[in-house]
Amino acid sequence: MLFNSIDFAVFLPIVFLLYWLLANKSLKLQNALIVLASYVFYGWWDWRFLSLILFSTLVDYTIGIKLKSEKNQTKRKILLWTSICVNLGFLGFFKYANFFLDNFTAAFSFFGSEIATHSLDIILPVGISFYTFQTLSYTIDVYKQKLEPTNDFIVFSAFVSFFPQLVAGPIERATNLLPQFYKKRTFELSKAVDGMRQILWGLFKKIVIADSCAELANQIFNNSAEMNGSTLVLGALFFTFQIYGDFSGYSDIAIGTSRLFGFNLMQNFKFPYFSRDIAEFWRRWHMSLSTWFRDYLYIPLGGSRGGTWMKVRNTFLIFIVSGFWHGANWTFIVWGTLHAIYFLPLLLTNKNRNNLEIVAQGNYFPTARELLQMLSTFTLTVFAWIIFRANDITHAFHYISEIFSASILEAPKLTDSKEAIITMLLVFIFIFIEWLGRESQFALEHLGLKWKRPLRHALYYTIIIALFWYNGKEQQFIYFQF
Repeated sequence: MLFNSIDFAVFLPIVFLLYWLLANKSLKLQNALIVLASYVFYGWWDWRFLSLILFSTLVDYTIGIKLKSEKNQTKRKILLWTSICVNLGFLGFFKYANFFLDNFTAAFSFFGSEIATHSLDIILPVGISFYTFQTLSYTIDVYKQKLEPTNDFIVFSAFVSFFPQLVAGPIERATNLLPQFYKKRTFELSKAVDGMRQILWGLFKKIVIADSCAELANQIFNNSAEMNGSTLVLGALFFTFQIYGDFSGYSDIAIGTSRLFGFNLMQNFKFPYFSRDIAEFWRRWHMSLSTWFRDYLYIPLGGSRGGTWMKVRNTFLIFIVSGFWHGANWTFIVWGTLHAIYFLPLLLTNKNRNNLEIVAQGNYFPTARELLQMLSTFTLTVFAWIIFRANDITHAFHYISEIFSASILEAPKLTDSKEAIITMLLVFIFIFIEWLGRESQFALEHLGLKWKRPLRHALYYTIIIALFWYNGKEQQFIYFQF
């Protein structure tokens, strides 16, 4: 079920009303309703994959209970590795089986041997990368005794399948989300209104910005061989705002929807395109995944505590794995490797934590130095997105090589220049609003709250009209494929 669909527009109010009708009756019934609603929400795509979520839930619930009572360290490790192997085994099969099979065949062909293989007809379950990592964090935290395992199967099922963030995050930690299912929730109008405001901004990001940019980005990337360098630059820029508007828009809708039900999810995007270096970018982009890799992979490997070799090794490993998490394509691995190369000079010169505060905090305008830092970081990011978006490495190479040719000096060639100009104008307006709201959790959190009511409502109604104007068709969110 898509957030930007009629189905969800009907589904959400029904669940919302039933949920709060149960508020004074039973917390257990409220949690059970969340589980039921979450399974309906996920099963809307393909009910067959509900068995995967149920099986993963049963495995980690059982292992969590056994870890609490088991004192033998060897047996505890066996339990932990059982959870890791089951969860990553499912993820590896559904997401990477064909990748490894195709590359295995290609390797033999390179040495002159032909192997007859056939790709498996595997359908990738939506959101498997997200809920797999979420359940893994629970088992690892229980193993490390950072978290008491739950004995309530309904609560644990609700934690695993919580529908607002089930298919594209944020990837929640059990230490944050799980305890919230044990607390009595009371309806707070201010919290609900704030949630609706965040949902509105998330829908604007998705429908108006991301989907508008997607049409142009797809047109340019799919026909890149016919485009000149300047047009390809535009294509890269359109994709840059497409993926940000799409993914951060989903996160905003998920977080806002959760607030309607009395839950607080972690912030997943923190205005990453205003970053002054790549280290800051990764502290602000897909924060739930970045911190997951930091806590469960980077730090256990030694982090940056060891010598230079360990720092370099762990940096490349964390970025390559992050790239591979996104999908079974060498483009993602190269994209991750490129970001490791970007990051390495900052790490080796101990400048990776130079920009921890919000850029131009308390000011309307950045300094000339901050502006130059933001533009250079943004340029590096856009360049990397070309590789991420390309169909394969060859496509990325030809795309980039044409950008660095003499044709970059030619005027862009687009089939619909008017649409491109309007989209660029929308992007500039979007950047302006994001800049004004960069000190908040999301751009509309405080923007306009001190305005007179007619002006504030005019802002909201303008966004709503834009949503209806641009809502031509339901497009899936980019990260559903990851």
